[in-house]
Amino acid sequence: MKVPDHIEFPDEVCFHADIPLIIYRPRGVLNEASVNQVIGVLGDLEAELKEPFNRFTDTLEVDAIDLNFRYVIHISLYRRLTYSGRLPVKSAILATDATAIHYAQLHAVMNRGASIDVRVFQDRQEAADWLDLPIDVLSRGAKEA
Repeated sequence: MKVPDHIEFPDEVCFHADIPLIIYRPRGVLNEASVNQVIGVLGDLEAELKEPFNRFTDTLEVDAIDLNFRYVIHISLYRRLTYSGRLPVKSAILATDATAIHYAQLHAVMNRGASIDVRVFQDRQEAADWLDLPIDVLSRGAKEA
């Protein structure tokens, strides 16, 4: 899988074409601007690449969350609709903060039955097992839980 050169990844996002997996590690404040940025990259990759790829979001370096339920519902429905009819993918969200867990669970519920299977984990190893990846792939560059 070859990633087009014109797709620019923010510092918080890396794509492993060989696995294939996109990793999003928001840091500091998780807000609409940072989520919109990663959604834009996801959309660009999905438009360019025909093969499906899994997703991993590691929220352990988030210091504060500036989102609301309305926005999470909106973005969840948007992702559900824009990925509709494609091959199934897995999206693992690692969260230990209560607010992050609640928003991640809402996203998972909104995507239930869709092509994007969203699951929320509080343990990195469990997320790695579900994604069928070695833990070191999800640990590289990550702050320890």
